[in-house]
Amino acid sequence: MKKFLFGLFSLLLVAGTISAQDGKKALKNATKAYGAYNLEPAKNVDKIQETIDALNIATASGDVNGSSKVWQLKGDLFNSVYRNYATYKQVDPSTQKVVPNAAVQAYGAYQKALELSQKKYETKDAVKGIAEVQSYLVGEGAEAYEAQDYATAYKAFKDATDAQIILKDNGESGIFADEDGYNEQLYYTGLAALNAQNLEAAKPLFTQLRDAGYDKPAVYEALYKMAGDDSEAAFAILNEGREKFPDDVSLLFNEINHYLKEGRLDELTGKLENAIAKEPDNPSLYSTLGNVYDNLYQKELAAKNEAKAMEHFDAAFKNYNKALELKPGFFDAVYSIGALYYNRAAATTTSMNALADDYSKAGLKKYDELRKKMITQFDEALPFFKQAETLNPSDRNTLIALKEIFARKDDLVTSTEFKTRLETLEAGGSISDPFFKE
Repeated sequence: MKKFLFGLFSLLLVAGTISAQDGKKALKNATKAYGAYNLEPAKNVDKIQETIDALNIATASGDVNGSSKVWQLKGDLFNSVYRNYATYKQVDPSTQKVVPNAAVQAYGAYQKALELSQKKYETKDAVKGIAEVQSYLVGEGAEAYEAQDYATAYKAFKDATDAQIILKDNGESGIFADEDGYNEQLYYTGLAALNAQNLEAAKPLFTQLRDAGYDKPAVYEALYKMAGDDSEAAFAILNEGREKFPDDVSLLFNEINHYLKEGRLDELTGKLENAIAKEPDNPSLYSTLGNVYDNLYQKELAAKNEAKAMEHFDAAFKNYNKALELKPGFFDAVYSIGALYYNRAAATTTSMNALADDYSKAGLKKYDELRKKMITQFDEALPFFKQAETLNPSDRNTLIALKEIFARKDDLVTSTEFKTRLETLEAGGSISDPFFKE
């Protein structure tokens, strides 16, 4: 048994020695293949894969893997690959990448080389490589961002900003020599993370920019959106942004949506008027302002403040029509005018139903008067719902309104038609052919 164990131990030693020898040989082969590629890149594209294969063997070797030299060579290879790609692409825009994410791979290898460096020249070579690849990282990230590959863009941009810190620590200026340039790159890194739905990465970047006083309103918009369900914190960020950038339309729209979400209607009209002053040709703003006045109308009507209610009704109608003037056939505005009249008719219906058990002569007379008023109001709503149904035959609320209106008008055939269409929709179907034709 002892003899067998000794023999096995000897075998393991031999195997280990062979692995180290293979690693050194592979590093030599990688150096040779890279030299051939670097001498004539256009003719020796096949040497890229040959170098990569040899480097993979070398980095699998315990002895060679711990050497700064192998990682420096790997960084130099991918650095050259990206540099040549960028050069060729300037001449021929159709040039395709030979190696994906070459700049990112180069940076990762140079980082490892710097970490393992034991001599001054090794440190110097690794830092030099990082300095050169930094601009390539920005180029690679920008290309990925344009292609909407935001996760890849984030990685490249993040490496570029991380490289700046390494370079600064080693006495180099880097491509972001001033704070403004560095913050600008942090901003695009944050945007890439945000678009990649990587909120964990995006939030600290935008927070850092906010703390640095970075002069872009989008920083506050991003932080507001990332605040999630914490309404108080979100609104505090939004307020800070609005105070700093009072003329920014995007922040103003976020503020309007925040107020809408919280139902703070009375405070909204002024903000929407402010937004309209900045974008007077935006039909959605008029439609939104119409909705606010519509809600205020219903609120005052429920409180029996009829004069104030009608004031809000007229304001809603005016803004909806302004939206249609700017954008004829605007579904939201067409539907909303119909709903405005419909809700007024519904309020009349409530008053009418309160008299349902009053069979006195006066009660019956009042009931009849209210019914006629209700029909007139539904008739005012009908043309707008017809148009809305033509524009979008699958809109659920439009179908409900049409079903109810025709039922109230005792047109049961048409009411049943819309009841059937509504059932189709609620069963998961869709309706492409409108009942009403233009």
